[in-house]
Amino acid sequence: MGAAVSVKPLFLVIFTFSVLIAVILLSPSTKTPFSPNSVSPSSDSSLGKVLGGIWSVKRVVEWRPCKWWLQGHLTALPVKNNGYIRVDCYGGLNQMRRDFCDGVGIARLLNATLVLPKFEVASYWNESSGFADIFDVDYFIQQIIGFVKVVKELPPEIASKEPFRVDTSKRKGQFDYIESVLPSLLEHQYISLTPAMSQRRDRYPQYAKAALCQACYSALRLTQSLEKKAKELLEAIPKPFLSLHLRFEPDMVAYSQCEYPGLSSASMEAIEAARVDRKPWTGESARVWRRRGKCPLTPNETALILQALSIPTNTNIYLAAGDGLMEIEGLTSVYTNVFIKSALLSGEDFTNMHGNTKAALDYYVSINSDSYMATYFGNMDKMVSAMRAYRGMYKTLFLSRRDFAEFTFQGLTGNELMLALWKAHKADFVLGRGSALPDCFCEFKL
Repeated sequence: MGAAVSVKPLFLVIFTFSVLIAVILLSPSTKTPFSPNSVSPSSDSSLGKVLGGIWSVKRVVEWRPCKWWLQGHLTALPVKNNGYIRVDCYGGLNQMRRDFCDGVGIARLLNATLVLPKFEVASYWNESSGFADIFDVDYFIQQIIGFVKVVKELPPEIASKEPFRVDTSKRKGQFDYIESVLPSLLEHQYISLTPAMSQRRDRYPQYAKAALCQACYSALRLTQSLEKKAKELLEAIPKPFLSLHLRFEPDMVAYSQCEYPGLSSASMEAIEAARVDRKPWTGESARVWRRRGKCPLTPNETALILQALSIPTNTNIYLAAGDGLMEIEGLTSVYTNVFIKSALLSGEDFTNMHGNTKAALDYYVSINSDSYMATYFGNMDKMVSAMRAYRGMYKTLFLSRRDFAEFTFQGLTGNELMLALWKAHKADFVLGRGSALPDCFCEFKL
């Protein structure tokens, strides 16, 4: 009996030590959540069964074109108009498209005749293409009949002078076009403007909103030559495919004022060259900024979220992105079937393309892709998601920078992080968040 009593403490010590060793060996990996290789739902059968594919989730809300727009122009155009408006557009293609669509609504609001817009000649965007180089002018004029009057050429008495410039681009708050712009239109008869981004479209009467919607989603199509090249690109991409709008260029990162430890020296140099006077946030300000979702997702982080959403790693992915993407190996090391337009197209007609015409190819491919994801909710993403909703294509999702930052700040890693990302994006997809803007689309519950 005495021997048995002396052995028991030793047994307990050995047993306790063995349990501790087992817990350590079997505990989840402590790899950083920023590494897409830290965990994959496809390699974890239990997690994979729980998650499934994001596109298999049943939606409860869809955004569809509003009936008041599709049923036609609600109010006949007045016989006499108040003058002529030219919309001056700046920035990238989709920013200019957005401004022009707004301009169509403004012209209808002010009972003005619309002149073909002026597209900025911008060295920054490596661009010299005008509106007629990208969009089919005759088709636009035909499709917008009854919504707003458009002319290719001004009457001689108007054409001999430059339009009176009305500065609306920086206006904020309760800015109103009828109060602030109509007097200049009546006085000068020919004005130019860049629509104020802050102008709330919900203040428009429906006939003005209908003109805007018709312009954006029914009346703008590419020129025949550009659409031919876009179709060539679309046909070259293996099917089915996901179009991914990935934003991790030097200027985007510099603009965000975020810092990213662990980037290559080449990426760091490119970001520093693009910063100018935009210094990155540091300390607590940097943490707050990132936690608010202000920092672009890296290709590495994007690959991790795609895996969390059970997007197979052999998925065909078309990168709808401009030149200068950094750290792309973070995506292509996990998703190996990644395609870019420069590798799929050749010929002098492609090599001579500039920023806006290349962006038009990405837009065309994205609205015709089997599914679309974006790491940012910018001008292109808003246009693409709305056009896909217009066509009844709802496999569209925006990856959440804010959720990703929040979960990693909470210290989530491995399967725990994956599951949290899945639940957050599933909720967005189920409720149709981001699939279209409410200006021209109405909520439809399934």
